[in-house]
Amino acid sequence: MKALRKFMDKIKPQFQEGGKLAKLESVFDGMETFLFTPNTTSRSGVHIHDSNDMKRSMITVVVALLPCLLFAMYNTGYQHFNAIGTTATFWQMFLFGLLAMLPVIVVSYVVGLGIEFIGAQIHHKEIQEGFLVTGILIPLIVPINTPLWMTAVATAFAVIFAKEIFGGTGMNIFNVALITRAFLFFAYPSKMSGDLAFVKTDTAFGYGGGTVVDGFSGATPLGEVATNAGDTLSDKIPSTIDAFIGLIPGSPGETSMIAILIGAAILLITGIASWRVMISVFAGGLVMGAIAHAFPTPTYPASMLDPLAQLCFGGFAFAAVFMATDPVTGARTKIGQYIYGFLIGVFAILIRVYNGGYPEGAMLAVLLMNAFAPLIDYCVVQANINRRLKRAKAQ
Repeated sequence: MKALRKFMDKIKPQFQEGGKLAKLESVFDGMETFLFTPNTTSRSGVHIHDSNDMKRSMITVVVALLPCLLFAMYNTGYQHFNAIGTTATFWQMFLFGLLAMLPVIVVSYVVGLGIEFIGAQIHHKEIQEGFLVTGILIPLIVPINTPLWMTAVATAFAVIFAKEIFGGTGMNIFNVALITRAFLFFAYPSKMSGDLAFVKTDTAFGYGGGTVVDGFSGATPLGEVATNAGDTLSDKIPSTIDAFIGLIPGSPGETSMIAILIGAAILLITGIASWRVMISVFAGGLVMGAIAHAFPTPTYPASMLDPLAQLCFGGFAFAAVFMATDPVTGARTKIGQYIYGFLIGVFAILIRVYNGGYPEGAMLAVLLMNAFAPLIDYCVVQANINRRLKRAKAQ
């Protein structure tokens, strides 16, 4: 590292004002701060000095996402070989999933970071680290069969219109990764739904080819619920235990509750994510799931699922741990975080159960509450102000 530090110090003047590559100063700064902790410190005023800067926080979130990413690679291979009716070893399944997901990850980072690099150059700003997390979230929540060009278009749209246009990292109102998925859902609905949207049946870099066997259905559990009801429901969907493990069709990173909970533990132990939001989302989901389960109806088959299954199926748990806890787009007051998280859980199940045309609800619930987060914080702060004014008048 000392040799690398000396090399960076040697070429640094070329990227500073007056140097031959001064126009690329923000690019150099981004690489330098990625490799080394900045040594700049405040010289006046009262400040809290902490080594855990934004870049380290983002890297911690990426580490928390690794269990979901690794399991997603294995499950992608598992679903593929299951679809073509071929047995395969653990490493064959994992290799297939790795080769299938790698292009999506590359496209996500190249497009997203490319736009952020260009934006930083145009506005002469430092390159922010927010896309380190967004770039890995997108491949985990987008169906594996989504064409790469669609992923590129959606990523570009989200970064430009949901982030850069608001001022960049820390200024966006909506979760950028979820805007990417929402854009795909509304612009290309045929690629975001259907039995084979979540199961890669073709080859990955020429590896693992085959044709789908007769009778195979790659529908997600919630997709099966939406099209089946009554006595056949239990025969069509996997058990809650299977869903907890994650060997079911779905968006790559959203199937395994075990992997998600490992990520949640990392975020909570390191203090990166708010436990208030996380717990409140699950509480809201359980309450709404219990209410729906108490009044089941064949008109809305999802109401027949027990509350625990509601949490294990679909993207609910992933949204609760990695989407709702986004500190930029969520509520910031302590009481507001409880309200914000609880309403996300309620609306996610409410949309899932009583909207026959949309079997999932976590994405829309988080985006909806992103819009209301500032209002929630405002109401909480205003209530505190009014309470203190009344207390002061009473004295």
